[in-house]
Amino acid sequence: MSECSSKSTCGKSSCEGCSQNRANQPADLHEAGNPASNVKKVIGVVSGKGGVGKSLVTSLMAVAMRRKGYSTAILDADITGPSIPKAFGLKGPAMQGENGILPIESEDGIRVMSLNLLLEDETDPVVWRGPVISGTVKQFWSDIYWGDVDYMFVDMPPGTGDVALTVFQSLPLEGIIIVTSPQDLVSMIVTKAVKMAELMKVPVLGIVENMSYFQCPDCGKKHYIFGQSNIEEVAAEHGISVIERLPMDPTVAALVDLGRIEQIQGDPLEVLASKI
Repeated sequence: MSECSSKSTCGKSSCEGCSQNRANQPADLHEAGNPASNVKKVIGVVSGKGGVGKSLVTSLMAVAMRRKGYSTAILDADITGPSIPKAFGLKGPAMQGENGILPIESEDGIRVMSLNLLLEDETDPVVWRGPVISGTVKQFWSDIYWGDVDYMFVDMPPGTGDVALTVFQSLPLEGIIIVTSPQDLVSMIVTKAVKMAELMKVPVLGIVENMSYFQCPDCGKKHYIFGQSNIEEVAAEHGISVIERLPMDPTVAALVDLGRIEQIQGDPLEVLASKI
């Protein structure tokens, strides 16, 4: 920060409270939340590329924290590719309440808002430009009546574009979870996400490697379909821990397709859930 130009002439012993000092401070770009809601912790789920399982990790985290007794919500910020409602078997339309639009609750009480819950037909494409999409994400934060929420998970679109920047700047993120897969691109993918988090001064809570392996149900042997990754080395370079490795599990895939993700046995992300 540059030194105050008025320090020698203003006569004050401290710059605290000085308008000149306030002018040098970075602006707080956080969007005001719904005034009737109280969301305690907001956690983003991100990746440098698509198709690695951000929505799955977002859903599993919400399920894990709900099972621990916390009030939990999901804000689906992947506006053009929303898949959270499908995983929970939710249908719209979301209704207007006294304090704002009401999220739709899953069977176990997880509150969800996604664009698919506002469309007349969930298969309708969203052909919007970036600023409109970013504005919708802000409205999901400010116009939805979330009520009292202990943990909100934000399913973000891939990459570091408009929507990701909007979430980082507009929502009070407690931290982010990086999702990746065991492929040669993993180093670049993770590094992009980490650098954006560092730029926006948001902590990285850990890395989840999805589709890490397939475990034979007969012999129990692990088969590394995409090869064994070097995720530990990449994480160590950035001082981040690899929290979880998720296998390729046909049972999980089937439950997601049926909209029954809350019926998954066990807690695949238990280690991560215990750390946030």
